[in-house]
Amino acid sequence: MMSTDVPSSGEHPVDLRAAELQMPGELIYEYAPLVTDIVEYGTSADAMFAGETPPPEGARLDLTLEGPIGGPKLNGTVKGKDYLCFRADGKAELHIHAEITTDDGKKIALFADGVAIGQQGSPVFRLRENVTLTTSESDFAWLNSLQIWGVGTVDVSTGQVDLKGYAV
Repeated sequence: MMSTDVPSSGEHPVDLRAAELQMPGELIYEYAPLVTDIVEYGTSADAMFAGETPPPEGARLDLTLEGPIGGPKLNGTVKGKDYLCFRADGKAELHIHAEITTDDGKKIALFADGVAIGQQGSPVFRLRENVTLTTSESDFAWLNSLQIWGVGTVDVSTGQVDLKGYAV
């Protein structure tokens, strides 16, 4: 699927995949979890994902995520929660707490905040995350000092997340 976005400055549309492939920094991981459960707090997830305007106070959804994580530096599974809050302007604030379990059973905590931006007429939201990984596992202690920038998408019609994490 080819995604485009027209910047507010009036520039020509940008191919989001091409922009993501040109991220500076070292690729640490890619993950592709599925949304396995949604908790609604008075506002329908279907309504928010369809682009309806959130109420003035915003709309809260808790999304449970689980799936594979892989890449040149990190392989295993990730599972956790995104405490998602749709703002009145339609953007969604990400607040993710998750655990990564490496293929050899080591545990790494993941915290990410950021934004999900819907695309007009599409079930795909662009994701931009600021990620921190922490662990006391000596084999992965090098992760503690990294600043990671996550870029990707979520297709809310399928619950599929695709994201790459780069050390910057």
